[in-house]
Amino acid sequence: MKSRISLFLLTLALAASSTLTAHASACSNSTIQGSYAFTIHGTVFLPDGSTLLIDGIAKQTFDGKGNLTQVDAVATNGILTPGWRPGTGSYSVNPDCTGTQTIVISGMPDLHLQIIVSQSGNKIHQVATDPGLATTAEGERVRTPQE
Repeated sequence: MKSRISLFLLTLALAASSTLTAHASACSNSTIQGSYAFTIHGTVFLPDGSTLLIDGIAKQTFDGKGNLTQVDAVATNGILTPGWRPGTGSYSVNPDCTGTQTIVISGMPDLHLQIIVSQSGNKIHQVATDPGLATTAEGERVRTPQE
């Protein structure tokens, strides 16, 4: 009797784990679609040795095909220029949910990021890879394209 119960529990556990594994899928560009709200923090290291403190927010909208648009409001050393600064860009998500992103804002050098997509595409973690930047951002989905 004990061995039947053990066998039943083992079978149940295996069935449950295979169901969970079956629902797990690789990431791709289509994993991130819709709008995400980001919080940005970091430091810019200038060639003269001085630093700038960066804090801000951004709303990025991903099309699921590798293109994005965004608006941001970023304070430098506590000074925020009023209004929303627009930008565009591109992204690529690998099957392991890592990826890259480039953001283009008029009048500024392009910003290059490494990203990790988590929670089934509901969160994105970013870090700038350009020299002189030590900035990170965390974003969460606020709206999908269907909403």
